[in-house]
Amino acid sequence: MNRSCFRMTALKIIAWLTFAGALPAYGQTTEATFNAGVARVVITPEESMWMGGYAARKKPSEGKVHDLFAKALAIEDERGTKLVIVTVDLIGIPRSLRDTVEAAVKKSYGLPAESLLLNASHTHCGPEMRIGKAYVFGLDARRVQQAREYRKRLETQLAELVGRALDDLKPAKLSYTHARAGLAMNRRTPSKGKFINHPNPDGPVDHDVPLLKVESADGALRALLFGYACHNTTLGFYKFCGDYAGFAQAYLEEAHPETTALFMMGCGGDQNPYPRGQLELARQHGRALANGVEAALQTKSRPIVGPLAVVYDETTIEFAPPPTRDDLNALKENGNKYDHRRAIFLLEELDSSGKINAEYSYPIHVAQFGRELTMVSLAGEVVVDYSLRLKEELPGPAVWIAGYSNDVFGYVPSRRVLSEGGYEAGGAMRYSLLPGPFAASVESRIVEKVHELARHVRPE
Repeated sequence: MNRSCFRMTALKIIAWLTFAGALPAYGQTTEATFNAGVARVVITPEESMWMGGYAARKKPSEGKVHDLFAKALAIEDERGTKLVIVTVDLIGIPRSLRDTVEAAVKKSYGLPAESLLLNASHTHCGPEMRIGKAYVFGLDARRVQQAREYRKRLETQLAELVGRALDDLKPAKLSYTHARAGLAMNRRTPSKGKFINHPNPDGPVDHDVPLLKVESADGALRALLFGYACHNTTLGFYKFCGDYAGFAQAYLEEAHPETTALFMMGCGGDQNPYPRGQLELARQHGRALANGVEAALQTKSRPIVGPLAVVYDETTIEFAPPPTRDDLNALKENGNKYDHRRAIFLLEELDSSGKINAEYSYPIHVAQFGRELTMVSLAGEVVVDYSLRLKEELPGPAVWIAGYSNDVFGYVPSRRVLSEGGYEAGGAMRYSLLPGPFAASVESRIVEKVHELARHVRPE
């Protein structure tokens, strides 16, 4: 689908000019200049099924610690521009799921593509979403059918969720603030000439906890949208659980009744929560993150007046030169079952089309909240370098960078990570049907497109 139209109408440009001279000082209270609506739905599977994450799993789920949720925050400015942010306690969001929900909400509610943003928490204790990778994982027919049935229910639930959030639109005040939480640590450690998955206290991190606060016209707290850049991998057992992000949302909603807490995953592709491996640790990490949000609530927030501008587009990122037929034949025989199946798939692609696809269409979403906040949402398991770089390069008092949005297809390394090698650089490609690894241009392609889109929504 061609999404190169930036949908910036003359009305929105006039809106920028209208608001340019009427923005409040930092910390000043404002009237309700937005409408906001919230909704939620339980998405915990109704039966035992295989779980997402960790290829070494050997059996289906065995109950739950707590429910998994999809939550929606709908925002509308005074000119009628809308943004619906949907957060899900899932391992990821396949592109096909995004496309199906996008089509449904456009048909039912007239919501355009750029007004829909989906973000996955990347919990590794949610249901399996590997339908598109059934071959490489060797899934049997029953397992595939069960995943398809869950997926079908989920599509309906998410589309209806968006509608309920839009139906809930009421006058609201928005403000932005942030704090910090220290549970994440870089997991890429140099060892004997390569990088292994091991805690690295000297590696880059992003401990920022961004927070969008939504209040009713009378000042009552309605929603807390918060983020963090760290894998939800404290746990690897067989019970459904939102991991640290699930606990953080639950703690905040317990502390603030009648409030919906929504977690938005950041650029945590090379970050893990440490220590890890026990349920109590997931609770502790959730408490640490919830405390970060509570600390942010104690600071002076920056009111957002509007207007709202949104854009959704794609850029082309390239893979490194694809493997040759001889490379694939060698890969097929190396003894690894995932490499074997992936090599067969790519050989069939080579035979049928005469070449292996060397490009990927990569979606990017940018939302501009007045002059106060720029929110960039990137696809895939984005490493922390993207967040650190874009927050330095994009102008404005506040920049929020999310990953795991709209299409979670695999890891998105930076140029640095690519040069170092390791799991995030290309090793994880064996669990996909992509040729991989990405070319050295991957970071520059993505960053350049972000800047291009940001210029289109930025106020003069």
